[in-house]
Amino acid sequence: MKVPNRIQPLIEDGLIDEVISRLMSGKEATVYVVRCGDKIRCAKVYKDAAQRSFKNAVQYQEGRKVRNSRRSRAMEKGSKYGRAQQETAWHNTEVDALKKLSEAGVRVPETFGCIDGVLLMELITDESGDVAPRLDDVSMSREQAIEDHQVMMHYIVRMLCAGLIHGDLSEFNVLVDEYGPVIIDLPQVVDAAGNNNAEWMLSRDVDKITEYYARFAPELNNTKYAKEMWALYESGDLTPDSQLEGEFVEDDSEANVDSVLAEIQAAIAEEEERLERIQVANEEN
Repeated sequence: MKVPNRIQPLIEDGLIDEVISRLMSGKEATVYVVRCGDKIRCAKVYKDAAQRSFKNAVQYQEGRKVRNSRRSRAMEKGSKYGRAQQETAWHNTEVDALKKLSEAGVRVPETFGCIDGVLLMELITDESGDVAPRLDDVSMSREQAIEDHQVMMHYIVRMLCAGLIHGDLSEFNVLVDEYGPVIIDLPQVVDAAGNNNAEWMLSRDVDKITEYYARFAPELNNTKYAKEMWALYESGDLTPDSQLEGEFVEDDSEANVDSVLAEIQAAIAEEEERLERIQVANEEN
């Protein structure tokens, strides 16, 4: 196939030998299957800021720290240099998150470097060597759903203990290979301690994943893992190996209005993104 412009420099530098096919196109990037020597990997080509359709990006970036003060000032001013640095920071956020989560025991793709907006990663495959399906394309027994849901709750706990929240977790951002779920797509990852929206973003992640597995095991709809996780996290009692029960005694105090409004805004953005996925799928077909 024709080599995308953003990948051509990596071919010229010998980092990629061949672009085999386009794997998928999403709201923030297009992913290609590539050959690097005798290894088959994937190359995630980030879209420019003007092309990205990710909603409420500023809301996700709240609390992220930039060590270089000159770079931070330029990003705040929105200068040409600042915008370039902001793009680099956007790309590096996913690389850093993938490395951090792998070290924390969360199953994510292995990374092999991010060069000029192209992230080289491990290609997750099934037991036949084909590209692993997304969770959305997988059916399972009740027992398997309960087991995999527990695995995902464990991963989310480990993410939170590492100070991170996925922020856009759903059946569309999880692959399933022969060993179970693999979490992908983390450029919008949220700083758990520094973002004021962290609690409801965690709740949305947990609820969306639970809703999917509940299609096969309806009793999962009665669980309250997000509230249990957050309560333990706030009290400093959450550990990577915390054994959760999915139970939580509700607080009868008045609802937080800001939190409710944030959830409404998130629901609107989520519906817009769902319609965009449908449009992208129709265009590809």
